[in-house]
Amino acid sequence: MGPLGGYRIIEIAGLGPAPFTGMMLSDMGAEVLRIDRAGPPSQGPAQDPRFDVLARGRRSVAVNLKHPEGIETILKLLEQADGLIEGFRPGVMERLGLGPEPCLARNPKLVYGRMTGWGQEGPLAEAAGHDINYIALTGALHSIGRAEGKPVPPLNLVGDFGGGGIFLAFGMVCGILEAIKSGQGQVVDAAMVDGASTLMGLIHGLMSEGNWVDQRSSNMLDTGTHYYDTYECADGKFVAVGAIEPKFYQNLLVALDLSDDPEMARQNDPAAWPDLKKKFTTAFLTRSRDEWCDILEGSDACFAPVLSLAEVPDHHHMKDRGVMIKDGPLTQPAPAPRFSRTIAEIQGPPVEAGHHTSDTLIDWGFEPEVVERLLDDKVVMQSQKT
Repeated sequence: MGPLGGYRIIEIAGLGPAPFTGMMLSDMGAEVLRIDRAGPPSQGPAQDPRFDVLARGRRSVAVNLKHPEGIETILKLLEQADGLIEGFRPGVMERLGLGPEPCLARNPKLVYGRMTGWGQEGPLAEAAGHDINYIALTGALHSIGRAEGKPVPPLNLVGDFGGGGIFLAFGMVCGILEAIKSGQGQVVDAAMVDGASTLMGLIHGLMSEGNWVDQRSSNMLDTGTHYYDTYECADGKFVAVGAIEPKFYQNLLVALDLSDDPEMARQNDPAAWPDLKKKFTTAFLTRSRDEWCDILEGSDACFAPVLSLAEVPDHHHMKDRGVMIKDGPLTQPAPAPRFSRTIAEIQGPPVEAGHHTSDTLIDWGFEPEVVERLLDDKVVMQSQKT
């Protein structure tokens, strides 16, 4: 069992970063119970439940949130939980009757995790938004892309997951550890603008000391340099190099047959970077990506092939570590991080909303006849099990 075995978390089903948090906590062994809305989902793109990786590893109870007894059902479940996670705009949970006040009244030790983009307060708190909007406000989006082009969204990794879901998971674990000592729960306000800004901490520090130019593709880590960038190969595929340290840089120069070029000694001279990048570009075009892998992969030149999503599971390193798991048509990442003793594992596949309603309510202490009444009164819903 994973390191969070024995802890119980209620997840009010939502989009993006909150389910990501639920997945992380479940992968680490927590019993995460997802509360889905009874009936069809009201928002977000339709997805076959079998491929909803973010929903893996937890049971689902479908509850009618418009029914007073549906809210009471959730409050009863919360009496046995260590934490709750939700990802709605500020005020939504309060209007449902599930805000922090009634939840903590039922369970004073509850850690109440809130995931938003702008935060629970501030001028933009009530506004709609998505990952791209949140990271735009933090400077992260401005910093990603080529100098001659426009900012490039890094998928939804920096806001939703890096600055959002991971920070909420961290906040939940911190809050639960503190509650064990104090006997008191609290609210965790995890905002993507906060988390993404924290991820940019190194860059802000470099800029403050005058070692970062506030312009895309002008610095060491943003493709400004020749030795930290991607390059096209003879077959149209790409490789990535990050030879920052002088000894690694020298190893790369030897492999590229550029070690005797005196201009290459100007590694950290911004004025030389454009010309040195042209030389790297020409060198990498002389061989295919696989040929460069034969020469450089595993060396101390800070090199890796740029793999497509389809290629990732079959790369020898990723395959040897079991980074990706193939299960029929579904390919998904294995739990991370890894532990030497309390082994993290996926606790089950993604399921339809309400797949476990009856069994779960009974497991959490509801009498069978009460569950039957809740089903008959359409307070909760049981999906057709397959």
